[in-house]
Amino acid sequence: MDVSQLASQVVLYGFFLGALLGFSTRATHFCTVGAVADVVSMGSFTRLRMWSLAIAVAILGAALLEVAFDLPLARTIYRQPRLPLVPFVTGGLLFGAGMVLASGCGLRSLTRAGGGNLKSLVAFLVLALTAEMTMHGILTPLRTLVQSAPPLPLPAPDVGTLAAGLGLAPGTARIVAAIVVGGLFLAWALASRDVWRTRPLLGGLAVGGLVVGAWYVTGHLGFIAEDPDTLEEAFIGTASGRPEALTFVGPLAHSLEWLSWANDGSRKVTFSIATVAGAFLGALLQALAFREFRWEGFRDARDTARHLIGAVLMGFGGILAMGCTLGQGVTGVSTLALASFVALAAIIAGAFAMVRLDLWWMERQAG
Repeated sequence: MDVSQLASQVVLYGFFLGALLGFSTRATHFCTVGAVADVVSMGSFTRLRMWSLAIAVAILGAALLEVAFDLPLARTIYRQPRLPLVPFVTGGLLFGAGMVLASGCGLRSLTRAGGGNLKSLVAFLVLALTAEMTMHGILTPLRTLVQSAPPLPLPAPDVGTLAAGLGLAPGTARIVAAIVVGGLFLAWALASRDVWRTRPLLGGLAVGGLVVGAWYVTGHLGFIAEDPDTLEEAFIGTASGRPEALTFVGPLAHSLEWLSWANDGSRKVTFSIATVAGAFLGALLQALAFREFRWEGFRDARDTARHLIGAVLMGFGGILAMGCTLGQGVTGVSTLALASFVALAAIIAGAFAMVRLDLWWMERQAG
C-alpha cells in the first residue's frame, strides 16, 4: 500500500471512530459539564464515574497497545520531559470555566449541534475560530507570553519511565503503572451500582474504547518505517506527524482552516479533521434515529453572551492546555503523562468554580 492510500485509510478510520463517538456520547449523555453540574447541584456522581470508567479503559487499553504492538506513545505530544505548569493550569481553568458558560465542551457542542442546537453550533464555530487565532492569529502573542513561563523539569517524561527507574523492565513498568492508575479509576467508577446501568456503562466503555482504537489506527496502522519522501519513519494521516487519538480543540480549528482553504490544494483532510466530521454526523444520525432532533436557539442576549464568552475561553484555554476534557482528560491521561493529569485537574477545578458561581448568582437573583 502506498502512502496516499494509507493516508486515506487512516482518515476513513478516523471518520468512523468520530461517528461512533458522536453517536454514543449523545445516546449515553456522556458530558463533562453535566457530570460536574450533577455533583454540585444534586450530589450525583454517576456521570463523573462514567467519565472515570472511560479513563480507566483508555489507560489499560493504551498500555496493552504500547506493549503488544510497540506503540510509541512516548512520541505523542502529551509525554514531555518538562511540565509547562503555568500554561496548562491557566488553560485548564479557562477551558473548564468556558465549557460551563457554553453548556458543553468542544465535543459536546459539536454533538448538540448535530441534534439541532443552534447555540452549540455558534459555540463550536467561535471555539474553532478562537483556537485558530490563538495558534496562528491575533491571540498568538498572548499565548506565547503565557507559554514563556519556565516549565518545571521532570526526572522522566512519563509514569512508565519513572516505574522503570525502580528496576523494572520497560514493558513491565508500563503495565504495572497502567494497572495501578487505571485500576484506581476503574475501582472508583464501578463502586456505585448506578454505573452498572446500561447508559453509563456503555458510555464509559465506548469513549474509552474509541480512544484506544484511535491510538491503534494512528500509532500502528498508520506507521511506516520509511517514508519514501524523507526516508525516515512516519505516522501517516495525522496533523502532527505523531500518533494521535481523540481531541476537539485543535481539530476544530484545523477543520475550519480546511473549509476555508480547501481549494488551494495545500490543506489535506487529516485523521483529526475526519473525527470532527464523523462526530457531527454520528450525533445527527443518533438524534434522527431516536427522534431527539430539535431546533433550539438562544433565549436572550445574556444567553448569547454566555455562550460566546464560553467558546472564546475554551478556544484560547484549550490551546494553552493542549487539549480538552477528552483530549487531555481521556486521551492524554491514557498515556500516563503527568502534564495531562495537571491539565485535567485544572479543567475540573475551573468547571466546578464556574458551576458554583452560577448557583450563587441564581440564588442572589432569586433572593
